[in-house]
Amino acid sequence: MMSFGDCNLYTARRADTATADASKRLVLSSPVLFVTPTMKRETYDQKLGGEDRIVTRKRGVWLLNNPSTNKGLAYTKAERRQLGLNGLLPDQVLEIEQQVELELEHIRAKSTDLEKYIGLTRLQDLNEVLFYRVLVENLPELLPIVYTPTVGLACQQFSHILRSARGIWITPSNIEHVHEVLESAPFGDIRLLVVTDNERILGLGDLGAGGMGIPVGKLALYVAGAGIHPSKCLPVSLDVGTNNQELLDDPLYNGYRGPRLTGQAYFDFVERFVQAVRDVFPRAIIQWEDFAKTHSFTLLERYRKRVPSFNDDIQGTAAVTLGGIFAALRITGQAIRNQRILFIGAGGACIGIARLTSAAMRRAGATDREIERSIAAIDSRGLLHARREIREPFKREFALSTESLDHYGLAQSLDANPVEMIRVFKPTVLVGATAQPGAFTREMIEEMAKHVDRPVILPLSNPTSKSECTPKEALEWSGGRALVATGSPFDDVTYEGKRHVIGQSNNVFIFPGVGLGAIVSNTREINDEMFLTAAETLASCVSEERLTLGAIFPSVDDLRRVSFRIACAIVRSVRDAHLGRVIPDDEIEATARSAMWHPSYIPILAQS
Repeated sequence: MMSFGDCNLYTARRADTATADASKRLVLSSPVLFVTPTMKRETYDQKLGGEDRIVTRKRGVWLLNNPSTNKGLAYTKAERRQLGLNGLLPDQVLEIEQQVELELEHIRAKSTDLEKYIGLTRLQDLNEVLFYRVLVENLPELLPIVYTPTVGLACQQFSHILRSARGIWITPSNIEHVHEVLESAPFGDIRLLVVTDNERILGLGDLGAGGMGIPVGKLALYVAGAGIHPSKCLPVSLDVGTNNQELLDDPLYNGYRGPRLTGQAYFDFVERFVQAVRDVFPRAIIQWEDFAKTHSFTLLERYRKRVPSFNDDIQGTAAVTLGGIFAALRITGQAIRNQRILFIGAGGACIGIARLTSAAMRRAGATDREIERSIAAIDSRGLLHARREIREPFKREFALSTESLDHYGLAQSLDANPVEMIRVFKPTVLVGATAQPGAFTREMIEEMAKHVDRPVILPLSNPTSKSECTPKEALEWSGGRALVATGSPFDDVTYEGKRHVIGQSNNVFIFPGVGLGAIVSNTREINDEMFLTAAETLASCVSEERLTLGAIFPSVDDLRRVSFRIACAIVRSVRDAHLGRVIPDDEIEATARSAMWHPSYIPILAQS
């Protein structure tokens, strides 16, 4: 049961009890709710899936203006009488199913995807339960609206479409008071933060304050995809400034005006934030999102053992891509240790995929020499190899050794272009994360198809306009033999009368399940082994029917089932690694299921 206190609608207050015992601190569970002092923390921990009823002293329009309590026309007649709502609503009482139908009508009437995005955002601000019910029941249609590709445009237009601020903004102006800032969050038992510094938003670069659209969108997918309760989630923008002059010149830009923090000042800023998170939300997981590669690897390694955290662009992308490769191998009947993978691009995404693929090959029995000869990467300056100066330490991991160069006959052509490299390396898998449309050329795909019966082609860049090639191009250039998955949504392709279903290598198949499993298991660390487990589990979720049609990822319709299975696998991994709760095998599924929230209205009772 949740009890409402007398608390300002827009400024949530946290309070301490007379004692210094932190366990007795009042804890907010919605923008205007708090747990009563008599409620034990242990009891609250059992409510990961949400409360079963609300008791409140609030009345009338206050309830309609709070997205956590607003039911619109779904308030029953009895609730309207008890809660002072008589006459404030039209006479009819609607079921939530009818409300969903109406909202879909509103959304579909809008002429552009950006207008649909704005409409959905407004619904989230008005009625949280209804927003998530609409999203959960219509994910294939709405996922491209609330996240890629539409969210990219929303981030670019952020200052001009913002209606209501959401989340926490930490800037050089308030970092000195970061504990106070976090304590002003609308929820008290935060278990998951998605955090960005806005520098590398999708393939669009530095979008300043507009980057907040990404954490907000990601958390909507955590809720819709894995049932993590909204009151456990907090989007955070580390708004350290922007070097985007177009934004700074815009008089309506609403972010911190100034050049980006760099060097030690930047790292000191992040350090203060992380320490405050540990103090204010000691059970929270941090997901690092859309950081530039100059910072992403450093922050991941610096904090992954201090606070349970991960970088979705590195580790989530790695797991979903490897999951797709594993699924493709179910079609070809080959083993992971026998693959040769060529990366076009050597940023965080590609290096993360290469690391996790190496771990999978090693687990399958491949030697270090075999692994080193199986992975090659080409960045904007050419092939990564030992005879070339490479400044970034994370790239050096996958520079081909002199011995491997000689093995492939590359000693005299160290500046091998992608077509030359494909000719001698004979990759079975081609991965692109360049944000450069057209990076996969006809000549590259045709050359690859000469050596491989079923080439795996993965143009991963998003939004759609940044894809390295289209699925139609990959299939035409490979004679219809390619197994194609893309980072952004594409329609299915018919080639010579055969339908090819194009699966989406979308991180949404990984991070919700990993997050749910990490929360349920109360893990102290999120390690790479867990992402390898998630990749294997994802591959097992692709149905035989979809594999027959060439799809190497599940349907988005299946997202909750996939997330549940991954969460259970993560709970087992945490337990076996002695990093968190010990939950017996026969209790894992029930424990994970009980933590999953399904968006439904709960009774609201008047407190006398």
